[in-house]
Amino acid sequence: MPGNSASPGLRGVSGGGCRHSLLTIVWTVVGFFLLAHLISLYSRKDNNNIDDQQQQEAPSSHRLQLLHPPALHQLVRVEEEVLNLPPHPRKRSPRTPGKRRSRKPIPLVDEFLDDKSPIRHLFFPDIKTSSFGPTKHMEDAFHYFPGKIWLDTEGNPIQAHGGGILHDDKSNTYYWYGEYKDGPTYHAHKKGPARVDIIGVGCYSSKDLWTWRNEGIVLRAEETNKTHDLHKSNVLERPKVIYNDKTGKYVMWMHIDDANYTKASVGVAISDTPTGPFVYLYSKRPHGFDSRDMTVFKDDQDGVAYLFYSSEVNSVLHIGPLTEDYLDVTPVMKRVMVGQHREAPAVFKHEGTYYMITSWCTGWAPNEALAHAAESIMGPWEKLGNPCVGGNKVFRLTTFFAQSTYVIPLPGVPGAFIFMADRWNPADLRDSRYVWLPLVIGGPADQPLESSFGFPMWSRVSIYWHSKWRLP
Repeated sequence: MPGNSASPGLRGVSGGGCRHSLLTIVWTVVGFFLLAHLISLYSRKDNNNIDDQQQQEAPSSHRLQLLHPPALHQLVRVEEEVLNLPPHPRKRSPRTPGKRRSRKPIPLVDEFLDDKSPIRHLFFPDIKTSSFGPTKHMEDAFHYFPGKIWLDTEGNPIQAHGGGILHDDKSNTYYWYGEYKDGPTYHAHKKGPARVDIIGVGCYSSKDLWTWRNEGIVLRAEETNKTHDLHKSNVLERPKVIYNDKTGKYVMWMHIDDANYTKASVGVAISDTPTGPFVYLYSKRPHGFDSRDMTVFKDDQDGVAYLFYSSEVNSVLHIGPLTEDYLDVTPVMKRVMVGQHREAPAVFKHEGTYYMITSWCTGWAPNEALAHAAESIMGPWEKLGNPCVGGNKVFRLTTFFAQSTYVIPLPGVPGAFIFMADRWNPADLRDSRYVWLPLVIGGPADQPLESSFGFPMWSRVSIYWHSKWRLP
């Protein structure tokens, strides 16, 4: 054909040009990603330098406010907390009677765990001077005071430890369920952990998440039958309640154990109303594995509920969907965070992404929280880093001397939540406190995706310390 004689030359020129253009595009893309990566690393390094200079302070309030709507500006203000530790008393060395050894401060966590500490009032303020609630001073109405004693509508300390919140759409009411620990603390044996006999699960109702009315004990302990899971000598922890739209039942899941923590099971109870009474059904080891700290999460997209539990001697987190009636687990289970020793999971969702706050396994002692994110609730879950902002370095490394238990959406403010945590008091567990703080999603995560090239793919999860705050 007439045109074919010229085609080889043209193909050669065209092919070389295409190859040249392709290489240019490839190297341009590579250069772009390298530049972005360097900027990301530099930004993190720069933030770390700022962190060191300001006692590891998170990004400034001004920068944070630019990232969030006006309703959140007050909540994302970084608040510092200064605690002055007493010097640690040391004996003089008999070899150097004329010299004094320098006194080092006692580690703050040790002070926290020492019920004779001279600064104990900083962690557990006295009820006479540091309590809040609807029966107290009206100038503090609707303000939260993390670590202070929270009173109900009758002026009594709220007993709902290790708990969670259910919003009942039928009545537009919030219900707070938790461990009712209004009893003496003791040790079952010399090396046993501090404990309180099972009393039951307490329930409180509220329209505004601040004014709480005591609805009584909705699941009671068994006083006489020692073989019953709920016998007072056993362990009931971390009760959570979800509503089943298909059956119209309120279903409670909880950690059930014996005094030595060898049973390691979950328990299930059911009720026709949010205020009970709940009828206890049974306990089991889900999927045949040990289960200790746990939570349940109901996905608003399809109504499927999931059980999260620490397993394999707290070294792995297990996730599995519940049956349609929420009364059992299905055979499906996924092992996540393998070997990371995480507990106290608190799961929530924002714009299609699943998030979780977890704790290390250190008994009653506080430790550093971690935030995690996943595109699918079954994983893989990626670590985002420590979400705590403000306070001081030790506050951030101890989750403000508290441990995660639940996260609920902040009403009317997309991307904002309430982080619920417990400040455990192992010397007197009934006097354990609540630490509720604003949790906000926004800005780049401070820890890169573990399986990527270091590019932050998830939004930052931030829990802001405030000694006093209120809902916007």
